[in-house]
Amino acid sequence: MSIQKISVIGLPMDLGQARRGVDMGPSAIRCAEIVERLEKLNIEVEDLGDIIVGRPENADEPGTNLKNLHLVAKGNTQLATRVDEIIEEGSFPLVLGGDHSIAIGTLAGVAKHYKNLGVIWYDAHGDLNTEVTSPSGNIHGMPLAVSIGIGHPDLINIHGFAPKVKPENIVIIGARSLDEGEKELIREKGIKVFTMHEIDRLGMTRVMEECMDYLRERRTDGVHLSLDLDGVDPADAPGVGTPVIGGISYRESHLAMEMLAESNLITSAEFVEVNPILDERNKTAIVAVALMGSLFGEKLL
Repeated sequence: MSIQKISVIGLPMDLGQARRGVDMGPSAIRCAEIVERLEKLNIEVEDLGDIIVGRPENADEPGTNLKNLHLVAKGNTQLATRVDEIIEEGSFPLVLGGDHSIAIGTLAGVAKHYKNLGVIWYDAHGDLNTEVTSPSGNIHGMPLAVSIGIGHPDLINIHGFAPKVKPENIVIIGARSLDEGEKELIREKGIKVFTMHEIDRLGMTRVMEECMDYLRERRTDGVHLSLDLDGVDPADAPGVGTPVIGGISYRESHLAMEMLAESNLITSAEFVEVNPILDERNKTAIVAVALMGSLFGEKLL
């Protein structure tokens, strides 16, 4: 897919987890000059600003252990509508988070336009927890489960349909912290996972080739990239809420994005979990913007 126009939309929401600060992620990414960077690639860029959700009076809601369920559902509903409109207008949606719970809304808006959507989940975690398996009740650990139709009805039915994606059309890259319930779901649903073991053993080039071949074999008619900055090693991306050592390197991540750019597979994307409060001189947002540059065709020469 040749990208002519990118529409940037932010959801500065930190309600899907317990650590404050990730709501400043979209602002940090803009401060790292994402719009200016993409415009240099001769792509039309429209910044649509941010969706504002508000603050909860109480994180605990009756009848569920899910934190901030009402507001997380509200924010994702708004995001789904905006992403849907962006694609309807012929533009590429680039969503800035916010914690990873915002992927619920992004995928809801994207999936309406594809019969067989593929998803690349670039993350240290599986995000396949549910109300039953989650020890914390934090919804940012659940968006992939929600998107395959497993979870609270207020979340799985956002934008009026479920599931958003088939489990066999998902590829997780960079996993190194999986809960027991997530491991069971991965095995049960046949979700393709490249853990850090595979990346170390095979190398990033082969991992990305196998990932793309896998999605092509399933005849996906669109591929969404959901990139959590904690997929990158915390030495390179320290400003995230749930860092896990031993992650994908900065250069490996660039290679992955460059290969995706060459493939023309990606039809929508989001970058999430940049937390400036936990960062070092906006380093993680700068990394996010550099990776976006590679994803949209930026080259060294």
